[in-house]
Amino acid sequence: MTPPCREWVNASIRRIEMERTRCAETHLLKVELPSMPGLTLYLKDETTHLTGSLKHRLARSLFLYALCNGRIGPNSTVVEASSGSTAVSEAYFARLLGLRFIAVMPSTTTAEKQAEIVANGGEVHLVDEPGEIYAAAIRIADGTGGCYLDQFTFAERAVDWRVDNIAQSIFHQMSEEEHRVPTWVVCGAGTGGTAATIGRYIRYRGLATRLCLADPVESVYHRHMADRNVRTWRGRSVIEGIGRPQVEASFVADLIERTIAVPDAASIAAARVMSRFIGRSCGGSTGTNLWASLLIMQEMAAAGERGALVTILCDSGERYRSTLFEDTWLAKRKLSCAPYQRQLEAMLAVPDVSSDPARPEPIQASPPRARVGG
Repeated sequence: MTPPCREWVNASIRRIEMERTRCAETHLLKVELPSMPGLTLYLKDETTHLTGSLKHRLARSLFLYALCNGRIGPNSTVVEASSGSTAVSEAYFARLLGLRFIAVMPSTTTAEKQAEIVANGGEVHLVDEPGEIYAAAIRIADGTGGCYLDQFTFAERAVDWRVDNIAQSIFHQMSEEEHRVPTWVVCGAGTGGTAATIGRYIRYRGLATRLCLADPVESVYHRHMADRNVRTWRGRSVIEGIGRPQVEASFVADLIERTIAVPDAASIAAARVMSRFIGRSCGGSTGTNLWASLLIMQEMAAAGERGALVTILCDSGERYRSTLFEDTWLAKRKLSCAPYQRQLEAMLAVPDVSSDPARPEPIQASPPRARVGG
């Protein structure tokens, strides 16, 4: 690619910074759990970003990183390998800059995500095997003379972990709470960029908070944490956005102090039950985070500990209406959520709703025992 016009680059960076200024910070939701007195769960609600997910932050950083490194010009085609949510956000930023955008994704990516990419001006290129997305993205970028953003390599370096990031926002919002410094932060890893940002920020600020990775059972990451020689895994999870078949370049294992492997059915059950419990629609990766978070909180309660735990509401269950919230789809894949759902309902002390298909729409008001807010 020829060196981009500096005037265009400057104007593009300015346009992205203007977008950042227009955006409000996302909410930190306080969830009261009557069955666990002395413990409080907080959800960082990233669904309120303009593009509906945590990946809005990453997409903005990746575009700025590529612009400042001379990788994007006024005629560039921007290409990304993604499981969907990052591509939705990147399509938005590409359209903001007047650029063509192509998302390379597994064919199993939900129709809802594909539709959002197209609605934001992007194009979708599907591949049969999840592991094929990297080579296909490179091939398309080379063929168009474009830029492969490569979130899996650049996520941990494109985001500034010292300031203006999700970790700083979380700890600022916790500063007036009863337990100002949470005992744990729980998050998943796709690229690994969010975990790296939070882990680095905790160390930079000298905080006592510990970082737990919530990982799908069929992901490589928890295996890599147990044995650093394990770098690939051929399993396949239905939880999009987190868990990978290979250890990505942005995954920084040394920042993680605990790993919990979560079965897909448990993640889906948690997404369904918590969608009703808090009155907000939760996607599958949020379910993974919540299952791991509640396990830790059970352990804390059993030990008589008090404190707070923060996790991330990554994206909305609306993006998984035709999959994770569709009973027929689950039955075809022999995924039974009922046992996990009963465990969660007992843990949360919510009414038995096992006959309810738990679709994210319409979201009913929170049951009387659930209180979200200050």
